[in-house]
Order: sequence, then C-alpha cells, then structure tokens
Amino acid sequence: MPSLVAVVVSHDSAHALPACLTALAAEHVPAIVVDNASRDESAAVAEAAGARVVRNARNEGYGRANTLGIRAAERAERVLILNPDIVLQAGAVDALLRAAAAYPEAGLLAPRLMEADGRFFYQPRSLLAPYLTNPPGNRTLPEGDACAPFLSGACLMIRRDLFLALGGFDPNIFLFYEDDDLCRRVADTGRSLVHVHGAVALHGRGRSSAPEPGRVFRTRWHQAWSRAYVSRKYGLPDPSRRMFAVNAPKAALASLSFRRPLIERYAGSAAGALAAIRGRTALAWEGLA
Repeated sequence: MPSLVAVVVSHDSAHALPACLTALAAEHVPAIVVDNASRDESAAVAEAAGARVVRNARNEGYGRANTLGIRAAERAERVLILNPDIVLQAGAVDALLRAAAAYPEAGLLAPRLMEADGRFFYQPRSLLAPYLTNPPGNRTLPEGDACAPFLSGACLMIRRDLFLALGGFDPNIFLFYEDDDLCRRVADTGRSLVHVHGAVALHGRGRSSAPEPGRVFRTRWHQAWSRAYVSRKYGLPDPSRRMFAVNAPKAALASLSFRRPLIERYAGSAAGALAAIRGRTALAWEGLA
C-alpha cells in the first residue's frame, strides 16, 4: 500500500484538476479528491483521472474537507495536502520525502511555491507564529532548505498520525487561517516547519474554483471572521472592531462607484468582522452549524 497519498479538495475545480492530478500520477502518488458539492464536472474529471472521490453533499469548507480526505487515507503514512491549482514539478515528491528523512524533527514540510508570474511565494511571518516571528516581516527568501514561521496550506506534507492526533484542521474554520492554525499547533508540539527548496510546485493562485457572483464578498467575509477567530483562540488582540470600523465606511463609499468587486471587498470584510463581534460563527453563516 502507498506510504504517501495526496488529498485534493475541489469546489467547481474541473478546469484545474487535470493538470494537478496528471502531475501527481507522474510522481506516482495516488490521490483522494474530496469534492465540496461542485456544480461542474469536478468529481467526474477526478474519477476519469483515476482518483478516489469522496463526494460531500454540501460545501464543508477547505479544512474540514481535507480532514475528511485524510481520514479516508487509512493506510497512508504521510499525506500531501494540495490545492487543485497546484502542479508538482518532476522530482518534487522525492525531494519532500528525502527532506522528511533528513529532518526527522520536522512536523510539516512544504515545497517551494512558484506563482504563475515567476515569483517565489514565501510568507516571512504569520499572525500565529510562536517562533521565528519576524515582526518587521523582513523578506529574505531562502536559498535552500529552511525552517519557516509559516507554510502555506496550498501544499503541505505531514504524517497522517500526527495530523489526526492534533485533531486535523480546526473544524470551526470554514476558510482561511486554517493553515496558520495548523502550523501553530504543530510548532507548539516542538516540531519544526520546513521549507524544502528542491521540491518545486507551480501555484495558479486563485484558480482553485471557478469565478462566481458574490465570491469576493464571501472570501472577504471569511478572511475577516477567521482572523478574529484565531486571534481570540490564541489570546491575541481581537481585530474585529477595528476591521469593521475601517471597512464599513469604505463599503459605503464604494457603493457610490457601482463597482461590484470593490463593493463586495469592503462589504464582505465589514460583514465578517461584524459577525465576529456579534458572536456568529462561520459554520452558522454557511448553514453548517
């Protein structure tokens, strides 16, 4: 049985899945695709590519769906969590596995993420980082393997037993900051977060799901709510009142421009912050409570 299984969460991702799954097959990594009630042919595309498909009756959110997929990978030693807009480059999986053997203290490992415009994505700090905090956000890019304060949930490798022992992704988070939260909990066990420079993955940022009306509002709502939630969880200052105070007037001004993306951006942030202030949960807002 395979020691590594990939878990890919799809939601209207039929356009992105073929390249993602083809790259996994080329690296000899079996895939489980957890489909979050897609309205397109995501599940059929995944099955045609040879992936095992777990079909959710409704959109469970990114972290919650990943946890379902990882639980389904019953005989895997390690799991590779990746977005459908991630395309692993040749040798990436071998590089990650070699790094896991070389750094047994590592709890999470991630490849070098390359954006479509050729930029190397590396986040030099995290709101929740308990070490390597880098308050000024100095952006010195690694030139080799390095410990990091944060690893993006776009592509992560972790031991399945460690992931499940930690309780998986926080089930209260529907979207955003679930990777920060997982990184924090892994680091709190004394394990390191390792950026593996020799493993390369192309990231088509923002291409995981097809565009749809209201997507910007929904995205910004969850960004604001989740930031407030994880801040409270770890005893950090609650940013929700400030986020509402900043974004509500901007939303009002944006409404005069009749530019829908701009209106959705500020209105979504204000609404998510207000929901956090009022104690409403993301799951209740999504009808999952």
